[in-house]
Amino acid sequence: MTFYLLKLISLLGGLALFLFGMDTMGKSLERTAGGKLQTILARMSSNVPKGFLLGLAVTAVIQSSSATTVMVVGFVNSGILTLKQAVGVIMGSNVGTTVTAWILSLSGLEGDSFLVQMFKPATLAPLLGAVGIVLYMFTDSEKKRNIGGILLGFMALMTGMDLMSSSMKFLKDEVWFTRMMVSFSNPLVGILVGAALTAIIQSSSASVGILQSLCSTGAVTYGCAIPVILGQNIGTCVTAMMGAIGANKNARRAAMVHLYFNIIGSLVFVVGFYGIGLLHPWGFLGDTCSEMDIAVIHTSFNVCVTALLLPLN
Repeated sequence: MTFYLLKLISLLGGLALFLFGMDTMGKSLERTAGGKLQTILARMSSNVPKGFLLGLAVTAVIQSSSATTVMVVGFVNSGILTLKQAVGVIMGSNVGTTVTAWILSLSGLEGDSFLVQMFKPATLAPLLGAVGIVLYMFTDSEKKRNIGGILLGFMALMTGMDLMSSSMKFLKDEVWFTRMMVSFSNPLVGILVGAALTAIIQSSSASVGILQSLCSTGAVTYGCAIPVILGQNIGTCVTAMMGAIGANKNARRAAMVHLYFNIIGSLVFVVGFYGIGLLHPWGFLGDTCSEMDIAVIHTSFNVCVTALLLPLN
């Protein structure tokens, strides 16, 4: 019992570091931009394609689709953006949020070359942290201090990810855990679990990061990862829905568009992917996933759904 309690404490500590790192990076980046992100969002989303690219870029920078969509809902509520402009930005934010998963997949890099070793989180995180603390504590420039905050946030994010992974490695020998992960292969169960987890922590990037850290157990297969990722995309809509409480009709519609976009995309994927699987079973669903595989699935789903629904706007 003591062993499991200690592992749970380690897991929660890793998650706390991860979330703190994401929050610190995002806020430091916003401060570095000097409030320009809001101005750019308001001025450069004159049509849907521009809005899509803008939503993608801003979310990739601040690494939070929730933050982007909350800003968009606020702009619609104040009349700065129209509902049509908002839809493009929201769709772009869904693709932009996948950047975090690619950053986290660096832990799966293999090779003995100096370049590969330098980009591994175990080397890169402390190096950036050392540079970041110098900029944050020993410079007078506000801009340099913000850059230091970005680097420190990145270090915290990667360290938290590593701590989560190491705290869950023991699960690979636990029969109950393997059975639980297999149950996620049921599309309905996997989607509900992914949506619930993301709704609770209000960050699809963090939720995907947890899934990537579970890859260290060897129990995460494509069959369980795919439905969970679909659910994570639905769960991330909770933040925007909460931000729309008390807003005007169009702002509430913007939040609902975010929800509809992810639900419709997931339904289309489930019907198409699993429908084909009934006729010609997918042979790879039982294969084990790596951190990189999770990033590929996350990006592929969001890009395909956006390509399908963006022209309909």
